[in-house]
Order: sequence, then C-alpha cells, then structure tokens
Amino acid sequence: MIQTFHITRPDEGLRPLLKEKIDNLTKPKGSLGRLEELAMQIGLIQQTLSPILTLPQNLLFAADHGIADEGVSVSPRAVTWQQILNFLRGGAGINFLCRQHGFTLRIVDAGVDYDLPYERGILNKKVRRGSRNFLHEAALTWEELELCIKYGAEVVKQCHEEGSNVLSFGEMGIGNTSPSSVWMHLFTGIPLELCIGAGSGLDSPGIRHKRDVLSRAVANYTGDGSSLDIIRYFGGLEMVMTVGAMLQAAELRMVILVDGFIMTNCILAASRLYPEVLDYAVFAHQGDEAGHKLLLDWLHVRPLLNLGLRLGEGSGAVCAYPLVDSAVRMLNEMDSFAHADIIKYF
Repeated sequence: MIQTFHITRPDEGLRPLLKEKIDNLTKPKGSLGRLEELAMQIGLIQQTLSPILTLPQNLLFAADHGIADEGVSVSPRAVTWQQILNFLRGGAGINFLCRQHGFTLRIVDAGVDYDLPYERGILNKKVRRGSRNFLHEAALTWEELELCIKYGAEVVKQCHEEGSNVLSFGEMGIGNTSPSSVWMHLFTGIPLELCIGAGSGLDSPGIRHKRDVLSRAVANYTGDGSSLDIIRYFGGLEMVMTVGAMLQAAELRMVILVDGFIMTNCILAASRLYPEVLDYAVFAHQGDEAGHKLLLDWLHVRPLLNLGLRLGEGSGAVCAYPLVDSAVRMLNEMDSFAHADIIKYF
C-alpha cells in the first residue's frame, strides 16, 4: 500500500495582510523584487506575517543505478560510494556550502551498492543495492517503490521533530541524469532528445549513445502509463525516496529548496501525485544540464540563481538559501513607514 499524504494549498486569506505589510516597509513598493515574492510565499506557507527559518538541513539521498551498466555516464559506478566517504570527511562541494550557510548535512543510503560505515552517521534506508536496469525491466518493484516513499517520509518527519522547517534536497548516484531525463520526457511530453545532456561529462558520442539507450528503454516500456508506474519503472531509489521526502515536507508545511536537474524532476514527479506540493517549493537555480531550463519553463517557475552549476548534492539549493533568509529578514527586520515616521514614497 503506497503511503498517502494530506497536502493542502496554503490558505490565501493571509495574502492581503502580507501584501500590506510588504508594501508598507520603508522602501519603494516592489523595490526588493524577488525577495518580496519569496517573503509572500514563505509567509503563506507558515501562515504568519513574521515567518522564521529554523535548523535548515540538506538531505542527500544516495543510490546506484542499473542503467549505468549501459555506459550512460562517464563516471564508474564506484564513484557513488567513494564520494559518500568524501562527504563524511567533509571534503565535497556540499560540505563547505553547508558549513558556510549553517546547514546540517544528512546523508541517506537509499540503495548504494556498497557496505557503508553507518556508524559514522549515515542513515541506513537501503532498499536494495542499486536499481535494476530499466532498459530491460522495471527499475523497482511495487514493494520497493512503497518502501522508498515510506523511508523518505520518515527522514523528513525526523527532521521536523528536531525543529527543522526548511529543507534542501540533494542526491548522489552515478547515472541518475538518465532516469531524470526519462521522467521529464514522459511527464511533460518534451521530446526525449531535448531532455538528455552530458551528465557528469559525456562527450558528443557519449551523449548520442545515451540518447540511443534511453530511446530504446522508453520504447521497451510495457507499463500502464500512470504516474506511479512511470516513477517505479524508471526511477532511481534515491529519486523515489526524495519524492516521498518532498511530499512529507509539504504535508508538514515545510519550505522545500529544490536543487538542480535531478531534484527538479523529483518535484515534477511528486507534483504528478500531489500538485499542491509545488506551493511549498522554492526553485534554487537553473543548472547547466541540458533540459533543466526547458523543465523550469514548463513548470512556469523562475529559479533564484543561474551560476552554471551541475554538481548536484543540493549545492545550488544551499547556495540560494541566503536569499530565502533575506526575504524572511526583510519581513521581520525592516521598519514600516508609519512606525519610522517617514512619508511613504514610491
């Protein structure tokens, strides 16, 4: 039985009061641009004129992918577990960003094909040692899909119980741009070739090979075409676990910071099950992976940053966090015209 969630859109009744507060801060109306839009969104999520951000955490879900056996990534599968050990040493990109911006980094083993040192703080949610090769069969069984969604939700509940109300999401898994591209194609109708890019560094022949493999995989699909079946058939373990985590975060009215191409496809998949999840999503950046801009445009969302990032791990989401913090500080720390005894100006 797939876990169900109770996600409702934020009550719009507070919008006029939030707008009045934002418009009466000591600045020309609209002069803080995107910060004002963010402040409105976060105020609505938290249903308050004075929102706060507490204990931000970056949840990094990791797993291996059967489709990687087809040579769709320039990196060998072993890089997944090797990079996780680098996370533990504090030497990866996401480590310095989490340190800089005050995030707790939480590493979750969703399905890494390696015996990881869980005693060092990794959360063991391993469903299986890597997904199956979806060129030939479904990546996950229905039971595995159910467990991934359940475990992702459990991790978020734990963060919420610790006092977190804002989460960023990241991933580690060699080959995971391939299932992301297939999800994007099947959920949006955008031609598959426009959804496929270089991943971690494929050259032009490598990209052509990747397109051939994924085209054959889509042609071989024999499922019922439902959103859940597409998620199950082509999804990576860490991606499906992220879907469950995002849905749980939305149910708990937490702010969801969406990272790059893979995480945008996860929120896309989540929205196919519960469209309301998008009200809780802040899209952090436009990544350098081919297809990401097309997907953001299809979702009608504007990312906060465009820095040419394609690292994953939640790096772009954590990079964008100071802007979210600034939006909240604007609401809480700027004075009003009336209180400051300043004539309102435009």
